[in-house]
Amino acid sequence: MTEKPSIGWIGTGVMGVSMCGHILDAGYEVTVHTRTRSKAESLLSRGAGWASTPAEVAAASDVSCAIVGYPRDVREVFLGPTGLLAGASEGDVLVDMTTSEPSLAIEIAEQCRLRGVSAVDAPVSGGDVGARNGTLSIMVGGDPEPVERVRPVFETIGNTIVHQGGPGAGQHTKAVNQILIATGMIGLSEALLYGRQAGLDLKTVMRSVSGGAAGSWSLSNYGPRMLEGDFEPGFFVDHFVKDMGIALREAAGMKLPAPGLALAHELYVALQAQGLGKKGTQSLVLALAHLAGLEWEDHSSEPS
Repeated sequence: MTEKPSIGWIGTGVMGVSMCGHILDAGYEVTVHTRTRSKAESLLSRGAGWASTPAEVAAASDVSCAIVGYPRDVREVFLGPTGLLAGASEGDVLVDMTTSEPSLAIEIAEQCRLRGVSAVDAPVSGGDVGARNGTLSIMVGGDPEPVERVRPVFETIGNTIVHQGGPGAGQHTKAVNQILIATGMIGLSEALLYGRQAGLDLKTVMRSVSGGAAGSWSLSNYGPRMLEGDFEPGFFVDHFVKDMGIALREAAGMKLPAPGLALAHELYVALQAQGLGKKGTQSLVLALAHLAGLEWEDHSSEPS
């Protein structure tokens, strides 16, 4: 592999465009594919090449990365008849940055190994803000050698990059991350509703609590959006429900109770039922306000 490998990129959603943009800015040669080419135009105009299938992406790249929606998409992109593995060459590295199932990460790694290809699972946390700023946390699973080969690429998009273990370990770590966020979002939403009903100025409340023991990433980044009625997605409700579902299934397989996670999952499913699946995860406050018979202003655009 050359000193600066050629990079393939699949996925141009809320986070993917920014992530790929950082890789382009770092001087890598990048080949892009997405189901809707128009969503890749901003990257193509900056010098990325286009491929019509994931297999063509892999054929043109030393390292191919994907960040897509659901495990079914991951399976198709990596293992489908025109997927990345179909076009990869011996010595290539395939990197899944989607939040997906640990068992699928292990399956992809096993299939890749049969072809002399390496697989890395590397889901990320930090939302649209982290993607834009290149400050994502990247949770990495895979064999040490390919992980170290792709670390310079990870360093263009994240500032916390930790190798957690073998295939699937990155996905298990992301499940830990999502469990932490899920119950934290309940607390954040309940606290803001309490403060408002108590007649407090929530902006001054935020100043007091964000610097103390109650401080958190969600409070600092999502709290202001909630106060402004901005529920545009940094991370989709639909995708968070998927993530929590994965974590719940994994916990059940380990015979671990997860009542806080289960409650958060149900509340977010309620948002989906209200047609808010394409809103951001900070819209949980709308579900809790609804339970209380209260209104919370939503100044974002209507859900698609």
